[in-house]
Amino acid sequence: MLIAAYLCGSIPSGVLIGRWFGFDPRAVGSHNIGMTNVARAGGKLPAALTFVADVGKGLLPTLVGRLLMTNPSYLAGVGFAAFVGSIASVFLGFRGGRGVATSLGIWAVLAPLPLAMAAALFAVTLAAYRIVSLASLAAAIALPPLVAATGSPRPYILLAILISALVLVRHHENIRRLVYGEEPRLGSRRAEGA
Repeated sequence: MLIAAYLCGSIPSGVLIGRWFGFDPRAVGSHNIGMTNVARAGGKLPAALTFVADVGKGLLPTLVGRLLMTNPSYLAGVGFAAFVGSIASVFLGFRGGRGVATSLGIWAVLAPLPLAMAAALFAVTLAAYRIVSLASLAAAIALPPLVAATGSPRPYILLAILISALVLVRHHENIRRLVYGEEPRLGSRRAEGA
């Protein structure tokens, strides 16, 4: 299950969808393979397809894991394996995206209420500042205490801490740009890749 979850998480959705639409997201913008950079390179439809595929990479193995087993430690392990695949894909030389969309799929299965609250914080932050990375970071920071506060099993709390820490590490360039006021906003020429 762990190997299958890792391999599922490793599928480079943004690269595959980019090829289908005639571009490589690794060659533009932030060079990231996630939804935001795919939008810069190819527009809304490839970005939406990438988002759905990336969410599915976390949702599918975690859902199958839940159908096959009930032990929270095992389920957390399956979710973590899928997440690691999304940020360190075996198909991309152990490189990958930032893991936010994949973690969305994982938490939709394991802890939907904390996910809904973190998603609401994401939406409010995005509406207020129009910076996707800032909204992602806010949701990632809020997730572990939300998972703990809603009475989730301890393995899920540990998983939330690990995933959130890795999301923060994967956003280190965005954090630097946020500190210096250089992170692009939605709708800006830089954010659109114009």
